[in-house]
Amino acid sequence: MKHFLTLALVAAIALGSCRKLVVDNNGTNNNGGNNGGGNDNGTTITLEGKITSDTVLHAKNVYILKGLVYIKNNAKITIEAGTVIKGAYLDPIGGLIITRGSKIIAEGTADKPIIFTSNSPSPRSGDWAGVVLLGKALTNASFNGTAGLGEIEGGVNNADGDGLYGGTDDNDNSGIMKYVRIEYAGFAFLPDKEINSLTMGGVGKGTVIDHIETFYAKDDAFEWFGGSVDCKYLIAYKTQDDDFDTDNGFRGKIQFGLIVRDSLIADLSNSESFESDNDANGSALTPQTGAVFSNVTSIGPLATLNNNGSSLYLAGAQIRRNSAISIFNSVFLGWPTGVLIDGSKGRYVELNIADSTLRIRNSVIAGCKTALKYAPNTTTPSGYTSADVNTWFTNPFFGNTILTNVTDAKLVNPFNAASFDPTPFGTSPLSTGAAFTDPKLAGFTQVTFRGAINPGGADANWWKGWTRYDN
Repeated sequence: MKHFLTLALVAAIALGSCRKLVVDNNGTNNNGGNNGGGNDNGTTITLEGKITSDTVLHAKNVYILKGLVYIKNNAKITIEAGTVIKGAYLDPIGGLIITRGSKIIAEGTADKPIIFTSNSPSPRSGDWAGVVLLGKALTNASFNGTAGLGEIEGGVNNADGDGLYGGTDDNDNSGIMKYVRIEYAGFAFLPDKEINSLTMGGVGKGTVIDHIETFYAKDDAFEWFGGSVDCKYLIAYKTQDDDFDTDNGFRGKIQFGLIVRDSLIADLSNSESFESDNDANGSALTPQTGAVFSNVTSIGPLATLNNNGSSLYLAGAQIRRNSAISIFNSVFLGWPTGVLIDGSKGRYVELNIADSTLRIRNSVIAGCKTALKYAPNTTTPSGYTSADVNTWFTNPFFGNTILTNVTDAKLVNPFNAASFDPTPFGTSPLSTGAAFTDPKLAGFTQVTFRGAINPGGADANWWKGWTRYDN
């Protein structure tokens, strides 16, 4: 990896000129003149290597990520609202890595979202790597014998340790990502070592993650490895693998999430909207994965009970390997299985149900072929069964509901891509029924509706305008 930043200012061939600028990063880089705004017409600028000083990306330019670009040495990359950053789709595949101690300030607006996308003329899922955000918050990972330090997956780490995450500061600040769209990301550097659209390793609560859409993610849409960052208004559209993947002691709070699947797009490892582990071995290591989600609408692959979709689809939520996440005020619509409690590996996850560290409350399963299921440990079974999962979930005190058909949830048009609309009708059972009395929901925005979208009012339209839902 080169230890400099190359800025290739590419003019159109018709202009008959091209120039290349090498910057050694000893000072602040504003990528062009005119008060840091580039030339009047804008330029195409190629970023590669390691950026070690504060850098500003301007909306009038287009930026190409060539290979993995590392922001390091406590540098800050600031991205103006409306900026387009494209990941190279040919070797070396592009990606952006914010290393521990560095920051990204990517604060778009509803009118001018920041867009990370593919540089391919015919973009498709997995063209480029994605965005990796690494911080210094607590994790249960370990690396080379150092507890609390993890190596992020995806071939990101190098001899300088630029792919390590974790520390001791749950209030760590890795910057701001707001009104950002990440398209066609998720390149597999090695089998089962993919980079996700947005990967967060040890990211702390000082970080702002707000209004982010992933579009056609090749691997996971959002994956959290440890950390404590809170997130709001997340959209995962037509992901291949998992939408919300939580590992290694992630304990953040996430509210308002919209998940939309394609019945023909799934992953060989099986696809879910939620996949949650304490760690890969299901150990009792702490901090324990205990993220809290509220107001999620998960639209699965099955528009009716007669649909099959890809056989690789597994469940709306697979909670396993000693995870203790909690899901409140949410809906799982059209999945082969609504919620799968998976006790097949590691410390029995059903123990977290028994001690109430794992909670699902005031939530709805609608139009799933199997609403609830348990996967036992075949070597040393605990005796827990799917019937026990059903008894737990349907406890009247928890306020959960099982509906036979997807139409019973009464959403406007959740399965038609040409006129997609996940809004509940005013008569929908999702329009009421939310509750925020549980102590785990302290600090959440209190609303009356379940799922991500209100039938009317301020929370009815947040998913529109800055987003994409086309094919």
